[in-house]
Amino acid sequence: AREREFGTFDQLLVAPFTPGEILVGKSLPGMLFGLMDALLFCAGAVYWFGVPFRGTIAALVLALSCFIVTMVGVGLLVSSLSMTMQQALLGSFVFMMPAVMLSGFATPIENMPVWLQLGTLLNPLRHVITALRAIFLEGAGAGTIWPQIWPLLLLASFSLSSSAWLFRRRSQ
Repeated sequence: AREREFGTFDQLLVAPFTPGEILVGKSLPGMLFGLMDALLFCAGAVYWFGVPFRGTIAALVLALSCFIVTMVGVGLLVSSLSMTMQQALLGSFVFMMPAVMLSGFATPIENMPVWLQLGTLLNPLRHVITALRAIFLEGAGAGTIWPQIWPLLLLASFSLSSSAWLFRRRSQ
């Protein structure tokens, strides 16, 4: 959205890259740094705060990777829908505030009304928090967290394909 506002978006469009290559180039660094940051926070939780880690590293990396890919897809979707940086920031805020409140982090999902519990199934943060609790506290492996992984993959495929479609449509 910022590049569209500053005019550098047009320079990207005349470059010899396909829209898919541009999206991958924009998202890959964020995914890698996001994964490194999340793993650093997990290490801090274990070594600094003494949170027990009973699961496997593979399950942790899988859950975090799927979540990061989903969130990058959501970010690209918000950016594809926005024309200015202010719209992108507002769109991110409108997504993030309900996502955090309805994730089960602060309020148990079981205490929410049934219609709202069903709505939280579309929240990527709900799935990763459930997976991380299982990995850290219950010793879950990659196979055990599959019920939380497949919704993240489904949400990632929807958000990434929608943002790619919008990006192609707006770049023509």
